[in-house]
Formats: sequence, structure tokens, C-alpha cells
Amino acid sequence: MTVRIIGVPTDYGQDRRGVDMGPSAIRYAGLADALASAGVDAVDAGDLSVPRAEERDPDSRQPSRGNAKFLRETEEVTTALADAVADAVADGDTPLVLGGDHSVAIGSLRGSSRDAEVGAVWFDAHGDYNTPTTSPSGNVHGMPLAAALGHAEWADVDWANAPGLSEENVAYVGLRALDDTERAAIRDSEMTAYTMSDIDERGVADVVEAALSVAGDGVDGVHVSLDMDWLDPTIAPGVGTPVRGGVTYREAHHAMELVAAADAVRSMEVVEVNPVLDESNETAELATELVASAFGKRIL
Repeated sequence: MTVRIIGVPTDYGQDRRGVDMGPSAIRYAGLADALASAGVDAVDAGDLSVPRAEERDPDSRQPSRGNAKFLRETEEVTTALADAVADAVADGDTPLVLGGDHSVAIGSLRGSSRDAEVGAVWFDAHGDYNTPTTSPSGNVHGMPLAAALGHAEWADVDWANAPGLSEENVAYVGLRALDDTERAAIRDSEMTAYTMSDIDERGVADVVEAALSVAGDGVDGVHVSLDMDWLDPTIAPGVGTPVRGGVTYREAHHAMELVAAADAVRSMEVVEVNPVLDESNETAELATELVASAFGKRIL
């Protein structure tokens, strides 16, 4: 297997600056060595060109309804990312996208599903299923899954929709922080949602195996989206929207080991590492470890 690393240093999707340095922090933490230890070849394609948020007007373009900040810039970057991901897949490589904020998932999913049916496993504290009219903040990092699935105002927004992704092949793992309107929308959807309570009751292995089964049912491959705020902030402090009560270090590794064992990963992203908020690059180092586990690293 060859993993193609694609950095996307964005911070358009959220208010707290610094997450644009995530790709550099993850590389500095030893990503190449971690992938080598998993027995995979890695090719680093570098970073996409991303204009600085400080140089742009977040409200220069708005949707017809509601509020979505940096919409023009998000379209530009995610369109370029979709092409880069699709090219990697076409060449037989597995794209590994380094965020940046979670809005990059729009491009990852669109590119991965361009010529195939895909499922998605969403490791995240949040639902990322808001729209411009339901988002309390207008931050697009809370909207990528809704955008990819064409939910509500995102319907027929070509640059954001993932053509080969269907709700019934999307599974959340570890939800614990949802807005009220988002909660109702997820309940009304055909997605499968496993909360932290499900992990507490059933164990991480049972939940992750079930999620992979849902995502992989009848598709060509699975996209894995790993938001580092999925983990408890005591072990992953360098994230923009920390929520107490996340998974433990060992639970996270076991989950990624199960991802590797499923042998269905078509594409992956790791997002929301913010070195400005981190402690001694601890969150970035953990991200590299989890990526290695997802690509097959084992203790023995």
C-alpha cells in the first residue's frame, strides 16, 4: 500500500486560529516514521495552496439563506482537494488528508466518491450536520457532512456534494455534543449514530465493528474521518472545540486497529489539530500514532 499525504492548512471553518498549522505539526510529530512503522510506503504531496484567512473577508459571499463564513474560500480549497484525492485514488494510492479544520472533509469525500460508491465512519464528538440556517456560528467545520450529503440548503451545491456517498452508509462513532436542530436532523436521517453512551454500554470494539459494517455495506470503500476532539481533551488538548468525556488513549488505538483490520479504507483524514492550543505537540503526536494504527501498526 502507498499512502499519499495531502496537507490542507485551513482555518476557515472555525473561529480559533492556529488549526492551519495542523499539517505541519503532524508531520513534525513523526508522521513519516509512524507510517513506515506500519509497513506502508508514504509519499508526501505537500500542502495545497491556501490563502490566509486574515487576508480574506469571511462574508464576501453568503448562501441564499443563513450564514456560512469563508464560503468562497472553502469552495476553492475543497475543490482543489477533491481533485487531489481523486487523483490519488486513480493512481492506486490511499489519500491521507491532514487538516486543517474539519471543513476539509467536503473535499475528501467529494474526491473519494467521484467514481465510486463509498461509506464513511465519522469519529467525532460533533455531528457536523449543521447548515447555514441551523448553525449557531456560521462556521463550516460544523457542516461538512451535511454538505457532502446535500442536506437541506446544501442540496445541489455541486462543489460540496459527494456523488457516491449515501446516508445509509454513514456511521458516527462517539457523538457527545450536538445542537438541538442538528440532533433532530440526524434522528430524521438514514445515518447510524453511536454516541459515547453506546461505547460505554457496548464497548468500543462492538461499536466500531458495527459502524464499519454499516459504512462498508455494498460500497467500493470506506472514508475514515478522524477529528481529534473525538478523544478526551485530557489526552488531546490541542483542539479548537474540546468536549469532556471522550474516548481514552487505548480505546482510540483499538478503534483504529479495527479500521485497519477491516481492510476497506479508501481514504482518510485527520483534522482539528491546533498546535497553538496544544501542550508540547501532544495532540499531533497522538494523531500520528492513531494514523499508524489505522494503517496496520500492531504491538506484536
